[in-house]
Amino acid sequence: MAHSHHLGALGQRKPCRGDHNLHMPEVAVHTSEHSVNTMSTDSEFRVAVMPGDGIGPEVCDVCLKVLHALVTRVAGLQLMTEVLAGGAAHYRDTGVALPDESTKAAEDSDAILFGAMGLPDVRMPDGTEINPQVTLRIGLELYAGVRPIKAMPGMPLPLADPRARDIDLVIIREQTEGLFADFQDKGTRDGDTAVDRCVVTRAGTSRVVDFAFRLADFRRSKGRPGHVTCVDKANVLTSMAFFREIFDERRGNFPTVDAGHAYIDATALNLVRQPRTFDVLVTENLLGDILSDLAAGLIGGMGVAPSADIGDRHAMFPPCHGSAPDIAGIDKANPIALLLSAAMMLDWLGERHHVSACLTAATRLRQAIERGFANGLIRPYDFGGTHGTRKIAQTVIDNINTR
Repeated sequence: MAHSHHLGALGQRKPCRGDHNLHMPEVAVHTSEHSVNTMSTDSEFRVAVMPGDGIGPEVCDVCLKVLHALVTRVAGLQLMTEVLAGGAAHYRDTGVALPDESTKAAEDSDAILFGAMGLPDVRMPDGTEINPQVTLRIGLELYAGVRPIKAMPGMPLPLADPRARDIDLVIIREQTEGLFADFQDKGTRDGDTAVDRCVVTRAGTSRVVDFAFRLADFRRSKGRPGHVTCVDKANVLTSMAFFREIFDERRGNFPTVDAGHAYIDATALNLVRQPRTFDVLVTENLLGDILSDLAAGLIGGMGVAPSADIGDRHAMFPPCHGSAPDIAGIDKANPIALLLSAAMMLDWLGERHHVSACLTAATRLRQAIERGFANGLIRPYDFGGTHGTRKIAQTVIDNINTR
């Protein structure tokens, strides 16, 4: 059952001024060539919260407490949250992974904050896990999976090279087709053979490639290289060769942005050997899924890897990690990934609706997290530390309140 909470004073939400003007300053996400600079100071936003399974509910719980702290400190920031049912446990209990009312509420919201869904022992009749997040990506056309990979000062890093502290790249994953195209209409299977299609369309590829080029163009204006790498397996697969062909066609619309190609196997190698040489990478659905996890390992793991699933009208903000049922309920989950995803959400809301309070809150949240790592006050269990979910969140709240 859904239930709602107000995190700030009630107010009238201002209408969106253009559905295609999407920009998040920290990850610089653009899907439009146009930008409106006029900013309002206050507005109320409805946030659909989907806690899900495993550690999802506990990281969502502390994330809402952090958002409440921001609301009390940032003038004009107003959020109304609605917690929605869904996930593997819900499927196990009811036979439905994502109730229609949850889908409708998510679609009607201003943004979706997503915990984690799926449990390894709860599966569909065909043996696959419950993945409502994929259903939402396809249904709401959240075609651009944005995965920022950025090292923070004070964060312990796996790579020995001191230049690893300069890692700052973004993976853009196409999320509505590719090797996930048969997610809803399953591929063929009999007693001897199973077949899944890799679907690459001109329309689907063009929009995500344009997204990546606009992102790189914005990053270039902020001092980054402004380079887009098309990651594929075009030397073997016809679908990937088509993806590359469309990439080369679209790059002509962005003459100031440098671009190149790389095969997926070479990219996996070079992300470990020389990650600083990458800026923006755009790739097919499954390849992006794999690269996102690999790249998260470069900055410490999934516990600090945020993400955003962006479409032209809707957006969802999950951490990159899964439900981790083995550590659920024992206060060992790292909430940083979801907190950083919440910062991306605030940026997206602020730019989409031209509300400066959201942008201020996003910056304040990131700074609070960065100070925690830099001062040694945030050391999660997955980093070899002893700080649990609640303690980490409280440190972030304290930093917000003492800025």
